[in-house]
This record gives sequence, structure tokens and C-alpha cells, in this order.
Amino acid sequence: MNDTPSRLPLNRTVILLLLIALALVWFVPLGWRHLLPSDEGRYAEMAREMFVTGDWITPRYNGYKYFEKPPLQTWANALTFAWFGLGEWQARLYTALTGFAGVLLVGFTGARVFNAAAGIFAAIVLACSPYWNLMGHFNTLDMALSFWMELSLCALLLAQRPDLPTRAVRGWMWVCWGAMAAAVLSKGLIGVILPGAVLVLYTLAARDWAIWKRLYLVSGLIVFFAIVTPWFLLVQERNPEFFNFFFVVQQFRRYLTPEQNRPGAFYYFVPVLLIGFLPWLSVSVQSVRRALQTPRQANGFAPVIMLLVWSAFIFLFFSASHSKLLSYTLPIAPALALLIGMYLPLVTKAQFHRHLTGYAVFLVAAAFGAVFLGRFGDERNPTALYIEFRTWVFAALAVAFVLTLVAIWLNRTSRNGIVGAVAAFGAGWLLLGTIAGTGHDVFGRLSSGAPLAPAVRAALAKLPPDTPFYSVGVLDHTLPFYVRHTMIMVEHADELAFGVSVEPQKWIPTVDEWVKRWNADRYALALLPPDRYAHLAAQHLPMQVVARDARRVIVEKPVVEKPQTP
Repeated sequence: MNDTPSRLPLNRTVILLLLIALALVWFVPLGWRHLLPSDEGRYAEMAREMFVTGDWITPRYNGYKYFEKPPLQTWANALTFAWFGLGEWQARLYTALTGFAGVLLVGFTGARVFNAAAGIFAAIVLACSPYWNLMGHFNTLDMALSFWMELSLCALLLAQRPDLPTRAVRGWMWVCWGAMAAAVLSKGLIGVILPGAVLVLYTLAARDWAIWKRLYLVSGLIVFFAIVTPWFLLVQERNPEFFNFFFVVQQFRRYLTPEQNRPGAFYYFVPVLLIGFLPWLSVSVQSVRRALQTPRQANGFAPVIMLLVWSAFIFLFFSASHSKLLSYTLPIAPALALLIGMYLPLVTKAQFHRHLTGYAVFLVAAAFGAVFLGRFGDERNPTALYIEFRTWVFAALAVAFVLTLVAIWLNRTSRNGIVGAVAAFGAGWLLLGTIAGTGHDVFGRLSSGAPLAPAVRAALAKLPPDTPFYSVGVLDHTLPFYVRHTMIMVEHADELAFGVSVEPQKWIPTVDEWVKRWNADRYALALLPPDRYAHLAAQHLPMQVVARDARRVIVEKPVVEKPQTP
């Protein structure tokens, strides 16, 4: 399709060794960090509750109905807990698997749709981009959603190859429809709305009307609804309030109104993508320019136009939204990786030398900038934590710098083009993200509350199983998972407002009412913010501290033994 070298730039043994090395770097550190609020703690706790209760239909968070997202990731995490036990790496395993599979998929697709060299380079680009690497190691929904959307895109590209047997076209399109269904079960209607809109816009941009004859619409829709429908019917049957909240409130009002309080300027995602693809910025513009010169396939399909429309529309769609988070544009990453992967084999050694030299200078400058981390700090995150984190950042930058020098040497001495230099340079950025991300646990350890969990669980073990555990004025996203116990919300419902509205008997609306309940309880625990604890202690509320840190205080109701009658 283009003049990119078509032969495999690395032999199969080297590719296998690279995959093993990537797998080790990708999966081994999963349990080296504590879970972060709010997403990681929330989705781990939801899966723990599903596993413990055995209710695989109605998702719950902290004991309350939670219909903000569909259950696919909760199912996967609950199964992981059932097979491997409860823990940090188990909570991140599904996310990591989808991220790793996304790297393999983009390599396979690039090799089949374009050529072997494009596939190898696209896989390296995606694996070593901070956006994909970092999001593949956090227990959030967007990584898995991005993989399923990537699979729908890649299956479509694979199905539209010319001279493909009818059975193969149908099979790939069924995979495409099934992947869209999995995307819907991951995060909702965007799993089908975004690919559908991209298809329409591609048709208009490329004037490729023939593609609609190869979509297998009827059988594909059967596959789609066979996967999607059962859970939606079952959850609506058991929870009549589900339909309105999930579709109207979460799927439409969330996008169209600012009520989620996640604002951002229209250009919000520009720096996200710039930082997310930082190692490849110097070749990104040339990659798009070169890709636009790629001729159409013999059947009229234009995969490059599809990739560009996919990237542009998803970027603009979320840029226009009233609700923005860093991870929303992650589905763009595989398409960008393919475009860059097509261009990298065409880069000359002289061009790539300039690229590497520029990044070596950048890493040195970043090391000087990291010195100023020691000037940050506040009450929640003391300066000592930033100083400790700075050591990790220095180590990460040093490794990336050394591997960049290795890449410069390989680029100068290798007879097989720049593939070795690209792999070494990419490895530097992969390790930079891994080392710095691991070091971030100096903050994560504190924010998770995990160091308090042993004392709290020991206290719970001495009390009856039905002992109430109150969360007064705050929703702690990680502690319920670590203490293996749900909490009764008091005063502040936070994101559990819907669950509280449909099961109001499960919460306490005011602190005064809670104080009465607390005084009447024989056994009870409570989580309090430090300032709230100080206020109640000053009022001589009977409390005994079980554990505390800078962000939370866990107290127990002192047991008052009843006097024995003579």
C-alpha cells in the first residue's frame, strides 16, 4: 500500500524476547503501589462486594446501588478476586491485560493492513507512550473501554482488506460488533455511538459507500444485542429505577450539562495528548502528512482516512463535553500509534539522530526541573513526600537518558535501519513511566489509608459481624476495600446520592441523628475527618481511636459493661 519496508524488521526470536521483556515490565509492578482514590478504590470495592455477596446483576458500591457504569469490569475484577484473592495487583490485572492486549492488537493490525514493519513500530509506539502505559496500570474503566473500542476499529480494518474470503470478512465484522457490545458493557452507549458516528463521517469524507455492503448489519446486530441485552433486561427487572438514571442521567445529562463538576476548556485534551505521546512528538506531524499520501485499497476502502476520522472525531466529541477527565481520549491512542508506526520505518538515520539528540537534551532539562519538586508540599502531602518522590523521578530520568544514549549508538552503528534505536528509545520511556509511577506510591500509601487497615480489621474481628461502621461527612474511596467492610454514609452522600435516594433507610442524613445512633449503639466504628473528630471530641462524644493518619481518624464506640446485679 505504500513504500514502507515490507519485510519483518526483526526476526521472530527477537520479537518474542521483546514481548517477554514487555510482559515483565508491564505486569510485575502491578502490586507495587497502593490503590488510589477515587477510581481504583471504587472499582476494587465494587468488585469485592460483588464477589462477597454473589449478586452479579446489581452493582453496589459501599453497600449502595451504583448504576453509573455497566458491570463488565466489575465482573472481571470479581472473577480475579475469586481466582487469586484480594489485593492491589488483582484489582489491576484486568486493566493491565486489556492494555497489553491492545499493544499486541495494534501490532497485528498494522502488519496485516499495512505491512510487517508498520506493525512492529506501531506496537512499540503504543506500548511506550506514557498515555497508554500509565493508564494500563490503573484500575479505571477507560483502559478496558479503549481496548474494546480499539478491537472494533481494528476488526473493521481487518475485515475491509481486499480479496478477503467472505467467511473471513464476516468473521472479522462479527468480532467488530461483539467488541462494540463489550465497549457498551464497559462504559455505556459511547461504545457504539462513537464507532457509529466515525463510520458515517468516514463514508462522507472518503465517499466510500461500498463499505456498507461489507458490514453484515443484520447478523452483526444480532451478535451485538445477544451480548448486550441480557444484563440490561435483568438489572431493569430487579431495579425499576435503573433505566432513567443510567440512560437519561448518566449517558446524556452527564455529557450535555456541567452537573458532574468536571469542567475544562475546549483545548483541555491538547496537553493530554501532547504529554501522552511525548516520545513521538517530533515525528507526529510528518506521520500524518505521510499517511495522507497512502493510496486506497483495491476495493476503495481508505484505512488511513478511517484512522484520521476516528482520532479527530473522538477528540472533538470529548472536547465539546461538559464533563472531562484525562483518560477520556485514550481510545485515540491506537489509531495514532498506527499512523506513527507507518511513518517510522521511513525515517532516515540522520533524521532519527536529531530526534534522539533533542530528547536527550529534554531529559537533562527535566532532571533540572525535578529539583524544584522539593519546594512543593502542603498539609495533605508534606514536603518530605515530594522529596522522596523526587529520588524516583531522578532515577526514572536517568534510566531514560542512558537508554536514549544507547539508542543514539544503535542508530549510528546498526545496519538494519533504526528499529533497534526505536526499541531502545521506547524502552527508556516505558521504564521512565514505570519507575516514576511506582515512586508515586509515596503519595498513594497515604491517600489509600492502607496502613490503617490492619488495626481496623483487628478491631472489627473482635466485634459482632453486624457492627455498624459509619462514614461521617466523607466518602473514603479506598478504605472500605482495605478493611473489607462497607460503611454507612452520614450527612454527605457524595457520588452515592442515587443509591441513597432509592434506599434512604441505609443512610443517616444529619450528624445530630448519627450522634443519637452512636450513643445508642452497643458496638460501632466510625470514620471521621480529623477536624470533625476534634470537634466531636471537644463535645465529649464517647470515642476511642483505633487508627489515624493526616486524612482520617477511625474510632470505636467504647464498650460500657453493664453492672451485674447481685
